[in-house]
Amino acid sequence: MIGRAFARTAALWPAVRQGFVFVHAAARLLADPAGETGAQVRRRFDGLLAAMQRHRWRVVDLGAALDHFRKVARSYRPGLFHAPDVAGLPRTNNALEQLFGSQRYHERRATGRKTASPGAVLRGSVRLVAGIGTRARILSGRDLGRVDRARWQDLRRSLDDRRQARVARTRFRRDPDAYLTALERQAQQQTLPS
Repeated sequence: MIGRAFARTAALWPAVRQGFVFVHAAARLLADPAGETGAQVRRRFDGLLAAMQRHRWRVVDLGAALDHFRKVARSYRPGLFHAPDVAGLPRTNNALEQLFGSQRYHERRATGRKTASPGAVLRGSVRLVAGIGTRARILSGRDLGRVDRARWQDLRRSLDDRRQARVARTRFRRDPDAYLTALERQAQQQTLPS
């Protein structure tokens, strides 16, 4: 039975084989075993996509699939080539998603919540970096002493502004009339002359 199936589809296999050659070449280029720069990988990848277009006739029955691959590769192109240039950046979305998933898992475990903490949304830009950074290496007091104090204070101020805005939204949702009355009272108060 399998022999008959292979015999009936024998004419399709050369196109499938050539299609896999193209796709595996793209995967090898993006894995960047030679350690090239992002610009070099980008040039080689663009060359491969052009070769796919030139040799499309070899995959007659799979031409539409190859066109789809080229279209998707072009749409992802802006984010494909940063990994060689940025040290420590995961090469694939899968690695990055695993990193974020691990962070969510640890946060849920620490808080006892089944869902993500609301603080992750409010302070995520800090919590995510801190959580991933502390898992990557142990920080000492000396590391904390090297922090630029002005940048740290700016960051704290922006986080506090976001928190205050969230508190105001919550108060408004709970009791809109009382919230608006308090705002009107504040607006009507006269300031003392200095």
